[in-house]
Amino acid sequence: MARTHGLSAMCDAMVAVALAGSIFFSIDPSAARWRVALYLVLTIAPFAVVTPLIGPAVDRIRGGRRLMIVFTVMGRAVLAYLMSVHIDGLLLFPEAFGFLVLQKGYSVAKSAVVPELVRTEGELVEANSKLALLSAVSSMIGAGIGGLALLVGHEWPPRVACVGFVITALFAIGLKAVTVAEEPLAAGERADLRRHGILYGAVAIAMLRATVGFVSFLLAFAFRGGEEGVALEGVGRAGGAAVGLARGENVFGTPGAPAWHFGAVLAGAGLGALVGAVVAPRLRRRVTEEQIISRAMLLVMVGAAIATWAQPVEGAVVMAVAVAGCALAAKLAFDSLVQRDAPDANHGRSFARFEGRFQLSWAAGAFAPTILPLRPVVGYITVLVAMGLTIMFHSGVFDRILRIQTPEHSDRPDGQLPLWNRGQEGDGGV
Repeated sequence: MARTHGLSAMCDAMVAVALAGSIFFSIDPSAARWRVALYLVLTIAPFAVVTPLIGPAVDRIRGGRRLMIVFTVMGRAVLAYLMSVHIDGLLLFPEAFGFLVLQKGYSVAKSAVVPELVRTEGELVEANSKLALLSAVSSMIGAGIGGLALLVGHEWPPRVACVGFVITALFAIGLKAVTVAEEPLAAGERADLRRHGILYGAVAIAMLRATVGFVSFLLAFAFRGGEEGVALEGVGRAGGAAVGLARGENVFGTPGAPAWHFGAVLAGAGLGALVGAVVAPRLRRRVTEEQIISRAMLLVMVGAAIATWAQPVEGAVVMAVAVAGCALAAKLAFDSLVQRDAPDANHGRSFARFEGRFQLSWAAGAFAPTILPLRPVVGYITVLVAMGLTIMFHSGVFDRILRIQTPEHSDRPDGQLPLWNRGQEGDGGV
């Protein structure tokens, strides 16, 4: 599983590097948004079907989740090859988002398989932490390999990734064939998974995962540019351009950010994930899981505040580090929370169900900057506000505000509790 996951993350990073130098980041952002929005809707659809319907059936098939892992890996190999062929064509869009769907499907299947591969439940969080650490390191290595392949040509990173996915599939075939859940979801297990702490933690992780998708697409659209501006050849046009420049119009266009900007953001995300994977297990020994989740959201708020006042590239890197690291650390804490508060639940099935919902949150978060042309600063402020509200919800502030205090003893002759408050004496009462 470790070899499969590490190679998968490495190949995913190569494809991300390929997209940074493709038509995806050179086309006019306004013209491309409707395509991205359409494919994000298609991204959400499979999870809406797989999680409640197909997922439980696959859980009870011996080796079902292993087959899903092999399928998602081989599917990405095929799509990586097709992306190398259409790297400068519009077919890249459906291929890229098909790749994204398979990537998220792999994450759901992996979440179900890992609990069945450890000897005891006490090793579960440690195993997830090690896999997250391996994924972060592998992603940075994959980004470096993709960058070297990019020097040969834009089509070479996905070609190398295609070969890597085929090798990954060979390791995936060697995974242990396990049955994730022998029996359907029972009432007791469902009640355990609906406990107060788990529900609040799930909402917090969903918001953090939505923030990951939101920031990813916010920065993608902000950095790529693509507007033509005003042509400067010829004396007449040059004069018109001078007048336009004096009026504050866009004369030179926005050709997009240099490739190293994307590399810096990807490296920042990898570094943040690396730190989150290392720090989370250590924090778990000192503070509660709920505190880790709250502090992770607080650090995202701090990162958003810094990014709001920093230079564009530096702010984007800070945001990438904060969001990637905190989202990963909080997810590891949530895994531990489920293990602690729902010890009798089938953790493989539970984590797969939660992961499916979190992936839906990711797609929903990515949808917002796709349909709305937001400036990065506006996006950072949005993250700041959203995290603040989520922290309040997670800490139970809204519960204390909205809670209705019901009296325990009645002063009525029949002993019944009142359905509304008594009025003041002298005002007639109600």
